[in-house]
Amino acid sequence: MSDQVTTQDAPTLTPGAWVVEPAHSEVGFTVRHLGMSKVRGRFNTFSGTAQVADDLSTATLEATVDMASVDTNNADRDGHLQSGDFFNTESHSQMTFRSTSSSPTQLVGDLTIAGVTKPVTFDLTFHGVAVDMYETTRAGFSASGTIDRTDFGISFNAPLGLDGALVSNKVNIELEIQLVQAS
Repeated sequence: MSDQVTTQDAPTLTPGAWVVEPAHSEVGFTVRHLGMSKVRGRFNTFSGTAQVADDLSTATLEATVDMASVDTNNADRDGHLQSGDFFNTESHSQMTFRSTSSSPTQLVGDLTIAGVTKPVTFDLTFHGVAVDMYETTRAGFSASGTIDRTDFGISFNAPLGLDGALVSNKVNIELEIQLVQAS
């Protein structure tokens, strides 16, 4: 009998098409309320595709978020966010992101909210690639960035609270994304 140990190469982010796997991903945000506390929310319905190239700096990502799927754990607040004061989901049902460049630590692209498109930069962390028990290859990423909601025409507010505003203009976006190879 041989004492050889068989090793297997670690999976890698191979070139080709990958899709966001929603059951293991999250599109979330936080915003200050009255200057005192953070309100956390998420969007429950979203999709995305990535085209990975040999040169990762040329990889592309396109994502779509259903704005009516906003969930802050408060139905009244969610309804207000869907109204014309904020997202106006009747007229602008989707938020989209299209990458324009990437590096190992940043993802840059065009974010469209309420019909307004602005460039945004996300800090990016690649967590690696693994094969699950069903032999599905998965890749994990975290990304975060901050936008000013007024840049997208979302300017509803009231002069209240410690910082003089009901809702902060700064919105922190937090993404936990798991990709699977497209079939």
